[in-house]
Amino acid sequence: MSFLRLCLLLLLPTQLWAGNVTVFAAASLKNALEQVALDWQTETGNTATLSFAGSSALARQIQAGAPADIFISANPGWMDHLAANGLIRTDTRADLLSNTLVLIGPAGTAPLPGITPATDLAGLLGDDLLAMALVDAVPAGIYGKAALIHLNLWPTVENKVAQADNVRAALALVALKEAPLGITYGSDAVAEPRVTVLKTFPAESHPPILYPAAQTTDSAAPDAAAFLTYLRSPAAAQVFERFGFSPVSAD
Repeated sequence: MSFLRLCLLLLLPTQLWAGNVTVFAAASLKNALEQVALDWQTETGNTATLSFAGSSALARQIQAGAPADIFISANPGWMDHLAANGLIRTDTRADLLSNTLVLIGPAGTAPLPGITPATDLAGLLGDDLLAMALVDAVPAGIYGKAALIHLNLWPTVENKVAQADNVRAALALVALKEAPLGITYGSDAVAEPRVTVLKTFPAESHPPILYPAAQTTDSAAPDAAAFLTYLRSPAAAQVFERFGFSPVSAD
């Protein structure tokens, strides 16, 4: 074991040592994946230890030697990055879920009739900021920026963005009323009762929001493949749907 890998192991939370399978997953999956892992443990007696962060941060940790068995990204780009570096087993890779992109506000905020190039997003913000995940690194931020560019709204708000490390941090800014508006996934709004969806961005305004999952090259956990299979099971699909995701057919 390299010195760098040993250091990374020592820096990880203590509970990471206890699980049969270590899963690095995009922050937007937190509520749903915690329930899926609990159901899997109840059904099989095996455990999955979950680590959530922005997909970019997790991919970089894996590249630096962090001990993950499964990686679930919030966009194909970071999975492609690991594949290009030989860090995932490409034969295990498949798109697991899809999601929507939404504009949110604190609970009680009136919904918008639509989001179009005519929407005065800057006017709605006033002197306040738009909460987004990192727009050049984190998938939710990348999708959000792409949607705003497509709608010709980015030039009006690019200097009024509060960038957060991941989409759940952006969600929290709106839930705590630190920001009047935010861009998150539809599933995030389902998970947080203190926010409301003002409008869903048109699907054509951004690339498809897909969550690929794969086993890492260095995975040695005997149950990793079984958990990856369970993630694609009808039982897991029902949980993901309940939390606002759309399972992607394996066909």
